[in-house]
Amino acid sequence: QVQLVESGGGLVQPGGSLTLSCTITGNIFASNVLSWYRQAPGKEREFVATLFSAGPTKYADDVKDRFTISRDGGMKIYLQMNSLRPEDTAVYYCNVREFSQVPSDYWGQGTQVTVSS
Repeated sequence: QVQLVESGGGLVQPGGSLTLSCTITGNIFASNVLSWYRQAPGKEREFVATLFSAGPTKYADDVKDRFTISRDGGMKIYLQMNSLRPEDTAVYYCNVREFSQVPSDYWGQGTQVTVSS
């Protein structure tokens, strides 16, 4: 069974920084992409960042040049967030898209990020 657990959320002042982590357990197919999404209250979940196995990344326009997605040698995904703005306030979710015979998506439970003075 595959599980994703996010951590690192909290309260931060505008202009501050925060790093989110996602720990993955279970067996993930070798061909996959790693992503972060976020959802503000009353809004739909939206894309934030993706890291491909070969190394390339992509970001939503409003986080480009401020956020960085990465992974370590183990089963962890990170999202480094700099120059945070109040509009970044949301629940952040990590995601693994697995490209096996039947492509699958796995989601974490989310971690709250609040940007406020």
